[in-house]
Amino acid sequence: IFYKYDTQNVNYALARVNTAYNGYDTGAGKEAERSVLNAVNSNIKKMGEQGAQEMFLPGEEGNGYLLREETDHVYTLSAVPMEKIATSGLSSQKIGTYSMIGKQFEFAGEEVPGLAEAAAGNIKGASGSFTVDGVEYTFSKGAKPKTFDVYSERDGLAYTGDPEGAEFEKALETALNSEEDSFALKDTVYALIRQKDSTDIYRIGTPERIRVYTLYTMDLVDPGQPADDSFKAAALLSLADEEPEFTWEGKNFALEPEEGIWIILDESGEPYAEFSSLSVRRYSGEDTMSYELKNIVSSKIEEMIGAGEKTGTVTAQIPMQNEDGSYAENEDGSYIQTDTEMRISQRLEGEYVINCDQINFVIDIFAPPSVKHILGTDGDGFDVLARVMYGGRVSLMVGFIVVFIETFLGVIMGGLAGYFGGWVDNLIMRLVDIFYCLPYLPIMIILGAMMDSLRLDTYIRLCVMMAALGLMGWAGVARLVRGQILSLREQEFMVATEATGIRVKDRIFRHLIPNVMPQLIVMATMSLGGVIITESTLSFLGLGVKHPLATWGTIINSVSSASAMAHYAFIWIPVGLLICLTVIAFNFVGDGLRDAYDPKSKK
Repeated sequence: IFYKYDTQNVNYALARVNTAYNGYDTGAGKEAERSVLNAVNSNIKKMGEQGAQEMFLPGEEGNGYLLREETDHVYTLSAVPMEKIATSGLSSQKIGTYSMIGKQFEFAGEEVPGLAEAAAGNIKGASGSFTVDGVEYTFSKGAKPKTFDVYSERDGLAYTGDPEGAEFEKALETALNSEEDSFALKDTVYALIRQKDSTDIYRIGTPERIRVYTLYTMDLVDPGQPADDSFKAAALLSLADEEPEFTWEGKNFALEPEEGIWIILDESGEPYAEFSSLSVRRYSGEDTMSYELKNIVSSKIEEMIGAGEKTGTVTAQIPMQNEDGSYAENEDGSYIQTDTEMRISQRLEGEYVINCDQINFVIDIFAPPSVKHILGTDGDGFDVLARVMYGGRVSLMVGFIVVFIETFLGVIMGGLAGYFGGWVDNLIMRLVDIFYCLPYLPIMIILGAMMDSLRLDTYIRLCVMMAALGLMGWAGVARLVRGQILSLREQEFMVATEATGIRVKDRIFRHLIPNVMPQLIVMATMSLGGVIITESTLSFLGLGVKHPLATWGTIINSVSSASAMAHYAFIWIPVGLLICLTVIAFNFVGDGLRDAYDPKSKK
């Protein structure tokens, strides 16, 4: 495969309007559950739809989380201790465990009068229900043998422990009616987690912020400056607390708003980084673009969004390239900048592609004929002359091997049929008739489809194709050999071989077949050209040898469309001429041998 350095219009950068929130660890030393982290973006979307500023998320084993909107595009996730105290609506509460052994009822809380006697008379089978004093109870098998767990099914407020009092219930009713997610009572905050038919009420403790989420992307003025995730978290928490300054690793930084973005200033008041809702990166995803170039592209995209345009151009400076594609540098090692025109086009909603001319090391495809590539290159960057030479070897090999298989099988079958005659002759000739009647092209199409589905190796495909061509073509040779032997076996020299007791095998292959060889040689040379054309046709149709193995047929197949043939005639015309010349050459050889062995042509 040949390569070259070429100037191409390439996808230089990709800009996206951020729609997903990225989270950063605040350094609190706590980690949220994976299921909670995975659902943050969907919960933020849900909060936006509901117009809520915070949402409580239950975790496992008493853990809870508070997702809160702090300011535009900034949310915090806090870990909070949560204790479930009640359920409002349809609820199921474990009352106790009933044991069939001794008919004992062990209550989980306060004893319910009459429940033990009702359980003794109603608990039967694996599960079920019964009613006591208008309250429905259900039971199911317990952890120990012969035990059953009993639950009360209630529609209303059910406490898990001691009642909280009338004031609590009144505040709860107000929160439920107003569809609030939390309410406060006497310095205690309660969270409401709504289920399908009920609402769980939790008492929560003091929240501790463990992660901060934002739509903003941070761009450093100098990419070499230190700024890890902890720096981003510190800056975002400063935004959340509406504090214009923050400290990170002993250094003071300040935040300054500017037209929908936030500028982070260092101790000297110089711009250090920027928070923006538009992410501009190289198309590969690398963050190697200069701060100035990002600002130019971002400003143009914001202008396009405001004007409702989907395309635009902007002139900016990018690192200049040398002829080999490398970036040119000054004496101090910095890149030399050069002006270039960038085309910005909207690909998807909120996504923009930035194109410009760049020197790339690319595959030299469809190169025209030159001193380096006499016949040019093809669509894969292969040298056509080299492939034509190698493909000629493969095509000739296919021709010789197929003709050998045809001749070998035809000589054996025709020799046996011609010498023995009788039922042997009838059997072999009927087999020949069957092979004559086989639909050649449909069989090759089916065989090609089978090899495609099996994904056979290229060289195995070649062997299968040669075997198939040989098996399909031996019938003609067999009929020729049979006809010649029928006329030769009655001559005097054959009578002499029989009289002297020569074995049948030697009579056929040492005395009869050599007398048929002139005709076989002529037929074989005449068939070679036909086999080469057949192989080229099958490979051109995609039924024979597959790319990248070179044959004359696959080379023509690489430019099989009408437009490709018109534009890249330098690929298929030389191959076509070679096929014609080769077939004509073998036909001339066949004609010459036929004249040489034909006694009637001699004067």
